Amino acid sequence: MRFAAAAFGLFFVLSDFTMGAAEEPKIVEKVTPLPIALSNDFQFRKTKLFFMSEKAPVSQGTRQTTSTLGAKSTSPNQKVATLQDAPITFERQYRLFGAVTALDQRQRFGDYFDFFWRAKRPADITVRLEYRQEKLHEHVQAQEISYRNVHGTRKTEFKVIGDDYFDDGRVIAWRCLLVENGRIVAENRSYMWE
Repeated sequence: MRFAAAAFGLFFVLSDFTMGAAEEPKIVEKVTPLPIALSNDFQFRKTKLFFMSEKAPVSQGTRQTTSTLGAKSTSPNQKVATLQDAPITFERQYRLFGAVTALDQRQRFGDYFDFFWRAKRPADITVRLEYRQEKLHEHVQAQEISYRNVHGTRKTEFKVIGDDYFDDGRVIAWRCLLVENGRIVAENRSYMWE
């Protein structure tokens, strides 16, 4: 009985692990305009943007290390500046985790987009990121991920990194769309998107 329970538990954990793996976005070959039918059933909750350049951020002036934050300081700005740099340092270390060689690290440099969104009713949703890059000027590219029968809050990650970043430059304008049945039901955009 214990063996059967252990085998069932292992199967459950492994199946949950493989199903929970994040899907990679697919590149859209031809970006076509979609009709707009905005709905209150779908909304963007939060957007996290991160740009990781080849050069690590440089601290401004002399700052305290995190181990001495609790100590008395003659300059109150040192403590605030160190605390503000901590999330940026963490995000960079998180994105570079496992990149051992210089080539591995080069393939991680570029723009990262994390979109948190909500569907208030079950629906088949496609999340599409449309973007323009520096060297391509007005040319619009797109990546998308599709979800079947999704309901609740989700997170979708996109990235323009590695050779795409080095060949075509930084992303200068973007918009993220929630698409249901070929219609845009929610939109989030950068201020540079027209």
